[in-house]
Amino acid sequence: MPVAGEDRLLQLQSQALAEEEAAKARGELLVRFLKDKLAKEERSSALSLHKLSAQWRGVLREVKEKELREDIAVLSQAFARVLDCKDSVIKSLVTDVEEAEAQHARALGSHLQNIERLLQLQRCRLACLQEGFDAQLKALEAEFETERKAILEQHEEEIRYLQDVVLALEQNYAQDDHEATLNFQSARDDIKSKSLQEKQYSRLQQSGKMEALWEQFHAAMQSYAEATEHQKTAFEGLKQKDEKSSREIEMQAKKLQKLQDLVAATKARLAAQLRDNEERNWRAREEKEAVLRQLQELKNKMNQARAEAHDNLARLTAQSNAALKALAQAERVLRLAEMCRRLETEVEKVLPFYPSSLAEGELFDADRVLKEEPAEPLAQALQDYVGLERFWQRFNKARLEEQALARERAAASHQNQRLRGLLQQYLEGLSVSPEVLSKPNPLLAIEHKSRVPRFPPRPRPQL
Repeated sequence: MPVAGEDRLLQLQSQALAEEEAAKARGELLVRFLKDKLAKEERSSALSLHKLSAQWRGVLREVKEKELREDIAVLSQAFARVLDCKDSVIKSLVTDVEEAEAQHARALGSHLQNIERLLQLQRCRLACLQEGFDAQLKALEAEFETERKAILEQHEEEIRYLQDVVLALEQNYAQDDHEATLNFQSARDDIKSKSLQEKQYSRLQQSGKMEALWEQFHAAMQSYAEATEHQKTAFEGLKQKDEKSSREIEMQAKKLQKLQDLVAATKARLAAQLRDNEERNWRAREEKEAVLRQLQELKNKMNQARAEAHDNLARLTAQSNAALKALAQAERVLRLAEMCRRLETEVEKVLPFYPSSLAEGELFDADRVLKEEPAEPLAQALQDYVGLERFWQRFNKARLEEQALARERAAASHQNQRLRGLLQQYLEGLSVSPEVLSKPNPLLAIEHKSRVPRFPPRPRPQL
């Protein structure tokens, strides 16, 4: 009887396995059939859509062709009308041009007659001027010879005087050079000492700011640990629950082992208790699967918590780096502001912003436009920079002053070049050498007056 019961159990298990395999095969066949049917439906729908679109394109082409033909007819009529108008305008313009050419020919003839009269008058005037020029040239040649002798004598005296002046200037230059060297060395030492003091002060400021940032970082880390404390406790509780479930699973396994021993010991009672044991096994399997699902969910939650903690830490690091960069830029701006403050005049320190050049009505209109809600994205973005109006005002003032100084510098440079040219011209006029005589001498320029002042003989400096 026990052997017959075991065979019956094995037959039931084999039948159940065969039924499961047959059900799986039927399900696979059904899925394959549905997939093939879906693919066929998709191909047929794509083909029908292609045919429908092709027919619809033909209909649209016919309609569009009719519309284009009508438009071409209308445009051809309009073009013919415009062409007729243009032809009439061209004909009227041709007549106007012919009349203008006739008037131009008459005006040109009268103009040529007037020019011929003016040429005759100019020839007579030039003959009179030539006679006067010859007489003045003879007088100027005689005056030039007398002035040339006087200038040569004065030139020799001034050469001796300038040699003495050059010697005195060289001595004065040597003394001034020595004094300037001493002043430069003292100023350089003062600047070095000031720069060392400023560097130490900036280092102290940087160290204080770094300590403050480090304290903020520790405070943020502590707040993060306190915020995740309840998640940690929840994880510990779930871990204990998991251990408890594993112990229960082990107990159930022991019970199953005992039941199997009892089945081996009491085979006579197996037929009556077989259904109960199968139900218990099924429940235990369900409990095991539930515990495994719960464990998997706990693992997923723990991984999500770790990922969130990592993201928070990365975000905190990025924010700290951005804060350090912003502090560095702010320190640079403050240093530049201090340097600019030293270069400001007393008027700029008292009144840093120049008054507006707009009238009261214009100012009212500008305020009204600024208070209106902007509609364009660029105008909305510019609303965030309204606070920089004073900065741009001072920046524009500085740029205007820079441009004005550049123009003044260019004008001064041009004037300096002109004065250098006049001085060179004067010195070349005073000197009598083959190189100077080979060039055009300014004293021989009759049409322009000489701008070189005549200096009286100076007394020699006592060295």
